[in-house]
Amino acid sequence: MDWHLRLLLSLLVVFAAEATTTKHMKDFIRAVESIEAVNPDLQMLDVVKGLRKAAGFETNLIKQYLGDLSDAHDLVSDPSVTSYVNEVINHSLSELGKEKGVVLTLDGSNVALAPMLLGLEAGLQSTVQGLYPLSLTHNLVASFLHHVHNEQTTLSFGTKGFWDSISSPKVYTLSDLPSLATDALIIGGIDGFILGSEVSTSNHRERSLSDLLKSYYSHQPDAAGLDASPRLISQKRRMNFKKLVSFSLLKSQMVQALTVRPNLNETERKRLDDVINEGFDQFVHVYAVVISRSQWGAAAFIGSPSYLSLPMPYLFIHHTYQPSKPCTTFDQCDSDMRSMQRYHQQTNGWSDIGYSFVAGSDGNLYEGRGWNWVGAHTYGYNSKGYGVSFIGDYTSTLPIKSAMDMVRYDFTSCAVNSGGLSSSYSLYGHRQATSTDCPGNSFYREIQTWEHYQSYLP
Repeated sequence: MDWHLRLLLSLLVVFAAEATTTKHMKDFIRAVESIEAVNPDLQMLDVVKGLRKAAGFETNLIKQYLGDLSDAHDLVSDPSVTSYVNEVINHSLSELGKEKGVVLTLDGSNVALAPMLLGLEAGLQSTVQGLYPLSLTHNLVASFLHHVHNEQTTLSFGTKGFWDSISSPKVYTLSDLPSLATDALIIGGIDGFILGSEVSTSNHRERSLSDLLKSYYSHQPDAAGLDASPRLISQKRRMNFKKLVSFSLLKSQMVQALTVRPNLNETERKRLDDVINEGFDQFVHVYAVVISRSQWGAAAFIGSPSYLSLPMPYLFIHHTYQPSKPCTTFDQCDSDMRSMQRYHQQTNGWSDIGYSFVAGSDGNLYEGRGWNWVGAHTYGYNSKGYGVSFIGDYTSTLPIKSAMDMVRYDFTSCAVNSGGLSSSYSLYGHRQATSTDCPGNSFYREIQTWEHYQSYLP
């Protein structure tokens, strides 16, 4: 047996032994690598179609845009690898709220592989018109329709979930009422749209699938954070998606798909129109990659939370001071979130982490007390405003620009459009409410240039 074959067999053995039950993107990429190693002559499109064939993933919608699988290659692979591929690609929701076909990524997001791979295949086939329906439109339409018929027991879209383990994820469970366009399906669809758009117009299609996925999902920002990172990485999906997508086309396709549906009475039709308009505006303006409490491993709230009376008239900007260093990866940021929560609960004796939201330098906004719970961030104003903190000490330096823009533009737009923050809100630094240096001298000078900043706090 020559050394090439021994190497290939060792790759299969290692994968079969270590990753067949773990639902992490890095494990899926390793499975793809092992398949590519024993099928060295196949192009990226061949591998993507072969994966879909191995998973038995084919519907009338897919055939309409991508054709059937009659010309797809039968991938040579270890049976355990084939079984794993089948399990992680096929998406399903159980009555107990278990969502299958989802993997956890290094940036902390949860990605359904099916819409990601379908979008990528559409791009590789230059079937760009299939990008919208295969990655997003079909799932959103199905979810909106389902919600109209089951409003008391479903969400229109975006149900989030939590893993049984962050370090070794195996089971993903929804944490709220279900939807047919879960958070993971939407994130997978957004990634499929981005990657499909990229490979349809560039030389990315000459790369291997595993190399493309590694560069997109496995990038670890250095100390300079996202500002010095490559453009095509998962941490920048929101900004890339906004640049590539036509929201007007997406909405028109949704409206067209919904209006031809039969068996809707007049009341349901009116409600469907409302759901489309409300839901689509929420999708465009509110849907952000906010890392939920369950995703960063938050401990439970102690006692019962008090609820805010929305919309909030004030927004307060903080820095954490401790931790003093910006976090540039999901692993660092979620560790900092847990550390702050322990300190606030165990040392300060508070019910929970004090901030409403926390901005990392990894491209993510982390949920603290969130949209609806009274926080413990700005004494005297906790029930009157949101408190958003930036991880790091910004006495003499500034947060990276992408983190500031995420809060200055994306968060405030989401908050206003969702009804959480008044459109005429006033923005302040923490030091304006109490005797503190927060949010740091350098950062405070910066926020004085932001929209809605007010020098006087009533």
